[in-house]
Amino acid sequence: MRPDAYHEQGLAILAFPANNFRSQEPGTNAEIKEFCRTKFHVGFDLFAKISVLGDDKCELYKFLTSKEKSEKFAGDIEWNFAKFLVGRDGKLVARYAPKTKPDDAELVKTIESAIAVNTP
Repeated sequence: MRPDAYHEQGLAILAFPANNFRSQEPGTNAEIKEFCRTKFHVGFDLFAKISVLGDDKCELYKFLTSKEKSEKFAGDIEWNFAKFLVGRDGKLVARYAPKTKPDDAELVKTIESAIAVNTP
């Protein structure tokens, strides 16, 4: 699946670099952005580096991993590239492991279902 494949239907891909896993993102925000654009041709939104684990976990990941928000999808991030699908209503739809590829059949099916349900 191309990152922009469902953009017209309202899908936005948001990436949040984190240095919580073996210091894989030690650079500055500008360095990370340049690396991602040059090496991987990233065209989707790449935000500032955050923390997804520990005492300094950012509010977004507190929400995404909270048992209070969704027991089904709760728990710490295992590694970089964990994927969360959030509906237009702000509710969690799905969570996928870091090893799940963007073109994974189940992930694509979940995206298509969420778009169909959430189309205005």
